[in-house]
Amino acid sequence: MPTVALAVSEGITLFEVAAPCEVFGVDRGLADPWYDFTVCAPASVRLGGWFQVDAPRGLDGLAAAGTVIVPACRNVLEEPPADLVAAVRDAHDAGARVVSICTGAFVLAAAGLLDGRRATTHWMHAARLAELYPRVEVDPGVLYIDDGSVMTSAGKAAGMDLCLHIVRLDHGAAVANDLARRLVVPPHRPGGQAQYIPAPVGPGREHALAGLLPWALARLHEPLTVEDLARRAGMSSRNLARHFHAVAGTTPLQWLHAQRVRRAQELLETTDDGVDVIADRTGMGTAATLRRHFHRVLGVSPDAYRRTFRASAVPG
Repeated sequence: MPTVALAVSEGITLFEVAAPCEVFGVDRGLADPWYDFTVCAPASVRLGGWFQVDAPRGLDGLAAAGTVIVPACRNVLEEPPADLVAAVRDAHDAGARVVSICTGAFVLAAAGLLDGRRATTHWMHAARLAELYPRVEVDPGVLYIDDGSVMTSAGKAAGMDLCLHIVRLDHGAAVANDLARRLVVPPHRPGGQAQYIPAPVGPGREHALAGLLPWALARLHEPLTVEDLARRAGMSSRNLARHFHAVAGTTPLQWLHAQRVRRAQELLETTDDGVDVIADRTGMGTAATLRRHFHRVLGVSPDAYRRTFRASAVPG
């Protein structure tokens, strides 16, 4: 059973704690086994200034977890608690995947886990993170960054995105999408999607791609091109690229490839269709093209992906 430990420290806010508890701490029967989830905290810690935490384990419990989540730090103007920093470093040294939400990145940086890595945090605090830890490559413009054994995310809602990304890695796209529906949140916002700083359109208006993206998602089986998207949006290809970068943090072509790979993941998990059929249904044309993009994004072949996530699915 995969183990997840949440590291709670004094004075952190509630939302960053609630997201991993909802994702990893509630077994909804979506996969077997689900996560063995525990909260680790020093004695008498309070959340948000209101609630006292009665944690079953102290911070020493982090070392036994496969995944450690650091939800936030109380104040970026203060040094993170030394015992928390040491416990997080020890957990990573023991082989744990370490994840931060929002200003939890300051704890990971203090532990030396972000040195030489690209990382993110809430855009309001990105400049301070870069100033305090110059060996960290701080990217304030993305929702989350997956760097293998170390992952970082931006503000509160981006922490939920990263938690669902972890479920997708561990249990597959179908399980992650089902969980997102249960939680009534978007099933997948790619990590490269831009943080909204400031909003790329005026207050009270939808962004320029609000009508285009659902239209394209409904037609992934068609051989859509960037020119098709630009024509549908009523703008030039260059203007379309500018809007995609502002809204999705990527190019139109990269976005199309990513959506087609995601759709292929779902079909591999939920149907018996062959790779040729799935390539056609996702607009990739040929099995060779599907295999190339699939391996580039996920590092495995479609057949290997299917075997992995069919085997881990809940029976029935």
